[in-house]
Amino acid sequence: MGSLLLAPVLIPFFAAVVALLWRDHRAQWLLALAGATGLLLSAIAILSTVSRNGIQVVQLGDWPAPFGISFVADLFSAIMTVLGGIIALAVVVFSRAVVDRPRVRFGYYPLLLILMMGISGSFLTGDIFNLYVWFEVMLMSSFVLVALGNERAQLEGALKYVTINLISSAIFLTAIGILYGIAGTLNMAHLSVLLSDAEQPGLVTVVAMLFLIAFGIKAALFPLFFWLPASYPVAPAAITALFAGLLTKVGVYALIRVFTLLFTQDVGYTHNLLLILAGLTMLTGVLGAASQNEFRRILSFHIISQIGYMVMGLALFTPLALAGAIFYIIHHIIVKTNLFLISGAVHRLQGTYQLEQLGGLYRARFGLAVLFLIPAMSLAGLPPLSGFWAKFVLIRASFEVDRPAIAVVALAVSLLTLFSMTKIWAEVFWKSRPDTAPETSDLTVRMWRQLLAPIASLASLTVLIGLLAEPVFALSSDAAQQLLSTGEYVSAVLGGAP
Repeated sequence: MGSLLLAPVLIPFFAAVVALLWRDHRAQWLLALAGATGLLLSAIAILSTVSRNGIQVVQLGDWPAPFGISFVADLFSAIMTVLGGIIALAVVVFSRAVVDRPRVRFGYYPLLLILMMGISGSFLTGDIFNLYVWFEVMLMSSFVLVALGNERAQLEGALKYVTINLISSAIFLTAIGILYGIAGTLNMAHLSVLLSDAEQPGLVTVVAMLFLIAFGIKAALFPLFFWLPASYPVAPAAITALFAGLLTKVGVYALIRVFTLLFTQDVGYTHNLLLILAGLTMLTGVLGAASQNEFRRILSFHIISQIGYMVMGLALFTPLALAGAIFYIIHHIIVKTNLFLISGAVHRLQGTYQLEQLGGLYRARFGLAVLFLIPAMSLAGLPPLSGFWAKFVLIRASFEVDRPAIAVVALAVSLLTLFSMTKIWAEVFWKSRPDTAPETSDLTVRMWRQLLAPIASLASLTVLIGLLAEPVFALSSDAAQQLLSTGEYVSAVLGGAP
């Protein structure tokens, strides 16, 4: 099992190294395709093993926990790794049609693979300091990917992106230092045991707030989201799709991990604060989206609003609410990535993201119009698509713990999301194309298929999750029970260690 648990990290790493040595454009794409496929297959194997045999652990160098470096796969981390593999594969296929040769020449595919290595490492690490290390791997590769192309808007967005993420990393590292001073360990399972009986619970809560700020920045939680709409829309469409699907979810994953495993001593304070932030994140994000008239900026603000639903499930802190949060993450990663891929396809066809300059695609590209409606209506929460079931579970969980206010906010945000999606539909697909619009880009049949293949695949997954909501919810419920049963995680990692 040891080699399997490390595979989602090692496969993209070795594929990136070989791609750097092999500079042919097609060869690099094939290597990236092989790396993403290997990542997905190994992640599926890990999820299957964890589902059958429980939490899996590898101690690197045979050093026992808490002294060595632990890699841990529970159901939640295994689900996230599978989702990472799906998105990586879709983005690599899409990139073949939209990423230009200069970007490929300057390392686009190796950087993408290194980014996936960092994402997989973040999901599978069992050590809080190594989580910081994987975050830095992500930051370095994502910064270069945002800036790749050397356009003015890209450089401005990249500077904002890297500055705020460096601040987040500094806060994260400070919190780790204080945490080590309190507990004398950085293994998350060991920390779970020691922090439950900490002599200074007030100081533990202060450290929890530092982690909330650090991970809140990475997750784009209110009021720390301002960097996202300024930086995500400036990157190439394929990279924006990858960022939208996965990078903020790594922040959400980290929040869920530490506020279920480590910081549960003062739930009345920490999780009530999370609930307030979740509601404000939903509202500010969706209102920001409603005010925009550029395709990717609308979608960028919707990343923010949808993060609120995930944090809402964590804040309610019941088995049903956590299951809803995990279900929502599964739904959102697929849907949001797909919407950004569709925006990239629209740009490839008509040369702009400005809504007033777009139009006529319902008649010109009927298939793309239908493929847009599926993730758009799912994002808004229309039945029987995946978003409906995810929101239904979260709203039901809020009423079960007598929190109707957050349910009202969630429903109102869904209606405003529907407004934004119908606005895009009307402007991009339904209305006639303006006479002043840029010339339509000519695409070969092969390139059009490369654009549509990942979009159609992700749309099919969205429909499939909606139709198979019961088994997906059962898997999410099992993952939530593992998160709340911290003893199972601790026992798997520490074994008989004191």
